[in-house]
Amino acid sequence: MPYTTVDDGAEIFYKDWGTDGSPVVLSHGWPLNADAWEATALFLARNGHRAVAHDRRGHGRSSQTWHGNEMDTYADDLATLLDTLDLRDVTLVGHSTGGGEIVRYVGRHGTARVSRLVLVGAVPPLMLRTDDNPGGLPVETFDALRAGEARNRSQLYRDLADGPFFGHNRTGDVDQGFRDAFWLQGMACGHRAAYECIAAFSATDFRADLTAVDVPTLVVHGDDDQIVPIDVGGRRAAELVTDATLLVYEGSGHALPDTDRDRLHADLLSFIDA
Repeated sequence: MPYTTVDDGAEIFYKDWGTDGSPVVLSHGWPLNADAWEATALFLARNGHRAVAHDRRGHGRSSQTWHGNEMDTYADDLATLLDTLDLRDVTLVGHSTGGGEIVRYVGRHGTARVSRLVLVGAVPPLMLRTDDNPGGLPVETFDALRAGEARNRSQLYRDLADGPFFGHNRTGDVDQGFRDAFWLQGMACGHRAAYECIAAFSATDFRADLTAVDVPTLVVHGDDDQIVPIDVGGRRAAELVTDATLLVYEGSGHALPDTDRDRLHADLLSFIDA
């Protein structure tokens, strides 16, 4: 299995599928790994693209480092991956926490290798409620998540999968397989990495990173997202990026790569190939 080694010695696992077509790099949500994108990677590879998906440090098959479980390091690890594979004209796609990772990558490394961005149910610009971000979510939301992680993370992942992550608590018809895969991937994440990543995705301020984005950006968000409410995430992110297009999936929740797969794939391909 392929790995790239970053500056501090951590090994970052990645999948590299498809042809020599234009590359698409897929960044996953918390506490998942590259497997969360495998259906999308297969779809893109079958449609002429090179699909690359990595496990963020601490997640899946990558090194479970004690340090570096925050956005700057995640972004620098992603930069090493793009440099190692010498990827150019890249479309960066990020779901949830992965959206923060790719936006912070642009903020720290620019867009010399990047031609487009896609944010799917993504955490930017800032999830946490602060004095200058009064529309965010209260810190008690994330403290409860941290408490659940510390108390019994196996049960937390089951509760998230059976509830707000897929919107199963709304419709009751989300496939058991999706929910099982969430739990399985979550348990493959290091405990410290998962705990620290809650602060990374909730308290990192991406507003300056978004204003630095100078490539076309597609923002896709469900208007019934119970994890990153659209008024906290997608709508505000689209306002901060100069060349952004916002697609609102009516009645859809957070896990769009699974629950709205066909629609998302069609929108991705249309945007990438435009």
